[in-house]
Amino acid sequence: MSVSAIPATASPAPPAPRHGGNLGEAIARYGRAREDWLDLSTGINPLGYPVPMPPPEAWRDLPDAFDDLIDVAAEYYGVPANAVVPCAGSQAVIRAIPTLLRPGRVAVASLTYSEYAPAFARVGHTLVPWTGPEAGLPDVDYLVWVNPDNPTTRHVSRETLSSWQASLAERGGMLIVDEAFADASSAASMTSQVGQDGLVVLRSVGKFFGLAGIRAGFALCPPTFGARLSQTLGAWTVSGPARFAVRTALRDTAWQIATRERLQHDGERLLALLGRHGWPAQGTPLFAWTPHSLAPVWHEKLAAQGIWTRLFDARHIVLPTAGTAIATAAMPSLPSLRLGLPAHEAGWERLADGLADLPVS
Repeated sequence: MSVSAIPATASPAPPAPRHGGNLGEAIARYGRAREDWLDLSTGINPLGYPVPMPPPEAWRDLPDAFDDLIDVAAEYYGVPANAVVPCAGSQAVIRAIPTLLRPGRVAVASLTYSEYAPAFARVGHTLVPWTGPEAGLPDVDYLVWVNPDNPTTRHVSRETLSSWQASLAERGGMLIVDEAFADASSAASMTSQVGQDGLVVLRSVGKFFGLAGIRAGFALCPPTFGARLSQTLGAWTVSGPARFAVRTALRDTAWQIATRERLQHDGERLLALLGRHGWPAQGTPLFAWTPHSLAPVWHEKLAAQGIWTRLFDARHIVLPTAGTAIATAAMPSLPSLRLGLPAHEAGWERLADGLADLPVS
């Protein structure tokens, strides 16, 4: 048998987690040219940071780990420099963290970013069913929460997260808070507590800064854990051009202020547009989400018009309403749809036209 052959008795690999941004799938399924699509399948800022051309040495030389990237990030996030671990996007850290923790029980929300659960399961951790924060802190060693959540837009206050962190740290566990979408509105960010035991905060430059293609981000964590994480990730995790882009973007406070204002406006505009067409949507400044039995129908009909969205299968979740939580048993398991922001006015008009003929009941 060759080295690459798979024995006939081997268990099939689980399907890879799905993500937005998979426009190639839409092109293949619907036969529409790439330039004819309005891609709303991600929560990435469609008008991202305008990175200037890097200097020639950024392309030529090995990435310089002794540049000021860590100091720039520490100042931007308001954390100690020894708590900052640069990484090739959050994805690299999501795979690495479970390997550094003793096997234990881990809670990941039933509907959230799809990479966490398989990353923990593949190295022997036990996944504990958890509908989300409205269910309270479960009896686990580790808990993962995306704040605000992707795709459900739910968020947990800093006070609640701090309480969870304290409880988990007492039992030698850890709270992992993914703040990939927090740059647009960071009121509940846990960065002020970075460095404390039992807390890892993940930040990305892909969403708010619209720089997902450069694959860069940060893990903010206690220095001893950060040293182990850095060793696991290895050398040159962030490329030279990416380091240049991130340092430039994190320093540009004027662009950040203007972009937060624009995204807040655009996020509200998207919710208002969906509401006018009868969609029961929730939102962040970067995307909107709606759980509805017709979500698969909406997804297909919009795709037929060249509008690509992100469809999620039915999951049991708990959603707050009028200041209270709906009991899990009372919340039907519904498919859902996520839509990002159009980049330009023509895209907004195209989306409005696409929504006009969709059934709502």
